[in-house]
Amino acid sequence: MTLSKDADILWQTALELARRSAEVSPRLRKLPPLLFFTDPERTPTPWRTVPHLPAGAAVVYRAFSRPDAREIGLRLRAECNLADVRLLVGKDEALARDIAADGVHLPETDLSRGAALREAHPSWIITGALHAPLGKRALTGLDAVVVSPVFPAGGASASKPDLGLWKASQLIDSLPCPAYALGGITAVNARQLLDIQACGIAGVDAIRNAFGG
Repeated sequence: MTLSKDADILWQTALELARRSAEVSPRLRKLPPLLFFTDPERTPTPWRTVPHLPAGAAVVYRAFSRPDAREIGLRLRAECNLADVRLLVGKDEALARDIAADGVHLPETDLSRGAALREAHPSWIITGALHAPLGKRALTGLDAVVVSPVFPAGGASASKPDLGLWKASQLIDSLPCPAYALGGITAVNARQLLDIQACGIAGVDAIRNAFGG
């Protein structure tokens, strides 16, 4: 697959972060380096981006209770299978089971569900959103968290102050599990993430724009 310049920067940076994390702990090798977060408004046709993602990346499908959630989820599942891309579902465990997803992504308010989900679905990849320090117990069962917003971001994070690299680094270093960086990441600033201990990159608009679809 030939990537655009911006896509190549994002992917190579994500791979470098993932490789560095895997050197610390071999179990991190199962984590996708790049997470493409969907959004009904910002990414209305996410299945069009999936074929352009590198094998080994992942999609985090956030349906937000839309009535056609299952239909879109099955379409994403099919495209992810073809592209060798993994599929996580935001919050909805039942939908994740229904469309044979590879795991779930929990909002920050639901992080306490991690332990029960891990027990019920040992093979799933389970991630959760994190915007501020939390006790270690709240992260039980999670493979990784997604720390945001690292840089000034759009969407739901537009009203939140960005952490900046220093605060993001401090937060990630305090965690008992790996962490992805999310929020305002572009091909212009992605390489700055090599200064912190993130295990990969997550994004919405930047990934859609860079990879196409």
